[in-house]
Amino acid sequence: MFLLDVTCGDGTLVMNEMIPELVSTAIDIIKIVIPILLVVFGMLDLGKAVMAQKEDEIKKGQQLFVKRLISAVVVFLVVMIVELVIGIVAPRGENKNIWNCFDCLVNNECAEVK
Repeated sequence: MFLLDVTCGDGTLVMNEMIPELVSTAIDIIKIVIPILLVVFGMLDLGKAVMAQKEDEIKKGQQLFVKRLISAVVVFLVVMIVELVIGIVAPRGENKNIWNCFDCLVNNECAEVK
């Protein structure tokens, strides 16, 4: 298998093409799997509390479920939050190097080295 080198920014950062592929795949998996797992575990905790039929356990289960839902939303939105912070610090039109590297690692949109 022949691996190419890719570049981002003004060409000063050269890396193997496998690195952006792995990073973007990991981000996609995190955005999908982690929220699903958090919701499933939250539902299991709430189900256990309801089956126990104790008021205190039900309230604790509800609180834990809400915390897990909030965690799932934050994990799901973390890439957009990072993009927003980068956009505030380095506006897209002015800092093409930063945005090219961000797109390269997150979206696997890199330029090949010739």
